[in-house]
Amino acid sequence: MGKQYSVVIERDEDGFLVADVPELEGCHTQAKTMDELIKRVKEVITLCEQDTKPSKNKFVGIQMVELNA
Repeated sequence: MGKQYSVVIERDEDGFLVADVPELEGCHTQAKTMDELIKRVKEVITLCEQDTKPSKNKFVGIQMVELNA
């Protein structure tokens, strides 16, 4: 089994899916569809592994926080 990375995926204001790999500094990509995004994430992780030293921080999770205005 290969190395696993956490990937944070958001949809931007233009409708693109944007992926960020917190464990690899500067490692992110975008696409219009989820299938294309996953393909691109795998490609960019391969590139980032070659060029970037992995972060010593370990991704824990994302928490939604709501503030009452």
